Amino acid sequence: MSKWKNKPKTKSASRPPFGYAADPNNKNEWVPHEALLELLEEAFLFLDNGNSLRETAKWLSEEGGRKISHQGLSTKWAESRKDVETPRDKQLATRKKPTTRAEKKQAKLTTSVAAKKRSLIAAEKKLKKAKGIKETTPEKPEGLTGTSTAIPQNQDIIFKPNEGPQTDFLASVEREVLYGGSAGGGKSYGLLADPMRYFGNKVFNGLILRRTNDELRELIWKTQEIYPRAYPGAKWQERKSQWVFPSGAKLWLTYLEREEDVLRYQGQAFSYIGFDELTQHATPFAWNYMRSRLRTTDPDLPVFMRATTNPGGPGHGWVKQMFIDPAPAGKAFNARDLETGEELLYPESHAKAGQPLFQRRFIPATLKDNPYLYEEGTYEANLLSLPEAQRRQLLEGDWAIADGAAFPEFRPHLHTIEPFEIPSDWRKFRSCDYGYSSYSAVHWFAIDPSYETLYVYRELYLSKHTGRDLAQAVMVEEQDESVSYGILDSSCWHNRGQIGPSIAEEMIAMGCRWRPSDRSTGSRVAGRNRLHELLKVDETTETAGIVFFNNCRQIIADLQTIPTCPKGSDDIDVRYKSDHTYDSIRYGIMSRPRSGSPWDTRSPPPNRWQPSDNTFGY
Repeated sequence: MSKWKNKPKTKSASRPPFGYAADPNNKNEWVPHEALLELLEEAFLFLDNGNSLRETAKWLSEEGGRKISHQGLSTKWAESRKDVETPRDKQLATRKKPTTRAEKKQAKLTTSVAAKKRSLIAAEKKLKKAKGIKETTPEKPEGLTGTSTAIPQNQDIIFKPNEGPQTDFLASVEREVLYGGSAGGGKSYGLLADPMRYFGNKVFNGLILRRTNDELRELIWKTQEIYPRAYPGAKWQERKSQWVFPSGAKLWLTYLEREEDVLRYQGQAFSYIGFDELTQHATPFAWNYMRSRLRTTDPDLPVFMRATTNPGGPGHGWVKQMFIDPAPAGKAFNARDLETGEELLYPESHAKAGQPLFQRRFIPATLKDNPYLYEEGTYEANLLSLPEAQRRQLLEGDWAIADGAAFPEFRPHLHTIEPFEIPSDWRKFRSCDYGYSSYSAVHWFAIDPSYETLYVYRELYLSKHTGRDLAQAVMVEEQDESVSYGILDSSCWHNRGQIGPSIAEEMIAMGCRWRPSDRSTGSRVAGRNRLHELLKVDETTETAGIVFFNNCRQIIADLQTIPTCPKGSDDIDVRYKSDHTYDSIRYGIMSRPRSGSPWDTRSPPPNRWQPSDNTFGY
């Protein structure tokens, strides 16, 4: 123990390592904790006598009341034994390398006998297991002092899931499940362990995908640690990139780099399909296509699609829209169409007409859910050192920010609220970005006269609506409501032929009045800059300049994923297709909204600005 005493450590992470405690007199140092260090020394003796690192770490965690991973214990053991000669060291020191032909022959025979002994022991254990004979727990090695109990040894436990999200993931019954969040949460091991329950079924045919072949190698190495131990006789076929199990079950581990790679699986059937790092796929095409490969000939064998991922990556937006936005984390929900947002139901002609096709679920994972990494502290320190956006994604598992997001200051917990009844004296207006083949986005605003804060309290997000259809939908929403004015995409005033009315004219003729949005040079960049200003939280009022009712789901989702221009411009990425809600909001905030107007019948407030367009008198 002398080498451990009186050696304080400089603070380097959020929690002290095992064997140390915070120094009450110096916040920058950790001091030795004698009771824990004595337990640590006892654990070293266990390891010296051949006990397992994992089981020793488990015993030490229970005895000391603090978690320590087997990796962390291994590091401390190696450090402590630099100058200590263990029984294993003595064995190696006395071993003589064979030089003569006779010595080499004897060494070869000794190795062969040892191998046969190991095979015999393994066969004996297998026979005992088949007969239902339980192996006795080895006693504590001789020569150890202290009051600690023996470390349990159980060779039958190959993989034990961490309590919490990893266990929930393995127990989930929904058709499609996403297990995602912070890095180091045990997601990949969970994905590899999940199909193991079916390896005894001869018709099971599973598939686990990574985006590239290089990324796939890590998964293969992990399976080579687990599968042969869990299923003796399991064989890895490198050329086919598949595991074949004694029952005849198969599990493929391969890659899907480009969307056209899905054609390799055309005509094939899988009862289990898993995607590791789903957000690396820029579009949902691969996920949707592979769903068509999900089937089985065994009615008792369920079919599942599973995925793991961190926030961020090129597919952040669609994955968030499919799994994160529809329901609170951990809650099952009926699958929805990604384009329309409508529930996927059996058609009227089906025997199950009107019933949901299947359910989805999102299970969040955090670093804290993996005690092997979290308690050691080094990995957490690495994640804490990352830039804010990456730290929020990889450490906090925050889906509210995407890579290169144009509005990183948008936070759902700051900028969204529960709906409330808007006071009658608050001024209201609306904005719209029109689209037929894509989407039309309409938003309603209310102005708090106290701080002139904008509240976005309603939205419409519709496709395949003509100008007349949209006008009708807007007026239905505005029944018994006074709306001061509306701002519409200026392109809606473009003439359609010599005599045909424009979209705007059709809508106005129906009583849905609008004035055109600002399309002048620089208006796009000015609109983005204005939204940045409104998203700031005032230190005095602790309120942002713009706040969204949480029923405005589409704009809330889009503000978290809209990418900035990759060419360095101050605009958003113009290639981003789902910008309809953003454009609508931009039109609204650039209409110079204020709580009062010079055209109000009551006494007008000070005229700080002129309206952007006074053609229509409002």
